[in-house]
Amino acid sequence: MKQKIVILLLFCFMLFSCADEKESKSNETNPKLEKQNGGLQNLNVSILLDLSDRIDTIKYANSAMEQYQRDAHYIRTIAKNFVNHLRNKRVRSLDDKISIFFDPVPKNPQINQLSSDLKFHITRQNATLELLDEIENIYSKTPLQIYELALKDGKYVGSDTWGFFKNKVKNYCIEENYRNVLIILTDGYIYHKDNKREEGKQTSYLIPQLIRANGLNKNDWQTKIEEKGYGFIPAINELENLEVLVLGIRPDSDNVYEEEVIKFYWKEWFENMDVGHYGIRSNDLPTDMEKIIDDFFIGK
Repeated sequence: MKQKIVILLLFCFMLFSCADEKESKSNETNPKLEKQNGGLQNLNVSILLDLSDRIDTIKYANSAMEQYQRDAHYIRTIAKNFVNHLRNKRVRSLDDKISIFFDPVPKNPQINQLSSDLKFHITRQNATLELLDEIENIYSKTPLQIYELALKDGKYVGSDTWGFFKNKVKNYCIEENYRNVLIILTDGYIYHKDNKREEGKQTSYLIPQLIRANGLNKNDWQTKIEEKGYGFIPAINELENLEVLVLGIRPDSDNVYEEEVIKFYWKEWFENMDVGHYGIRSNDLPTDMEKIIDDFFIGK
């Protein structure tokens, strides 16, 4: 009798061990699925476009792929991640948003109309498979039209990303009970003629001339930054409920340390503003950037 009980206990142990191993392997091969089964958060995605002269196809011609074309591909990948998120949620739990912003706002009414076409709020009341397909379709075409209009106008007024954080990010990009993701497409430089601020050694702008003037074009650049206190003025604080991904850092080629300096400025800025999670990436080709964007949405 005792022998039968021992055999039965061993059989039960092996059965539960196999079940645990099977579940573990399933979660290991698809960590995103594991998150989904636990319930996906509502997603609030904001995309901030820098329509400064960084997109100029004459001043910054690129035979591999023009900047505006790269941006359009990045945006398409962002929208694809947003739609995939929606497809994996239960319909009754849908309450997700995606929008595109500029700062300063373009004066071209066509651009502003197109940007409003890219604003979606998906809920259980309006969600259909056709709408999800429409989002992907619009985001694959409309951003390209925006860039083409901006190129045609040729009125590059600069990028006031600092002002966007100061005056708009909390109202536009952060909502309670959402995972708030802001993706910024920029070369890393910030400048707007009407918002140049200086507080001690900190500024609201960053341009190649400032980097050179501060002597940050030598291998001791970080020491100088830390000793002198160079950096961006913190525009705001308490951004713990915001995740920021910066894409497209493209430094001036005259300074081999420029990219490191730019990324350091942004890193310190985000830290000083209490940004919950962030990534700062270079101006890679879209095929290389896809994994970076995918991983950011997954939460790697």
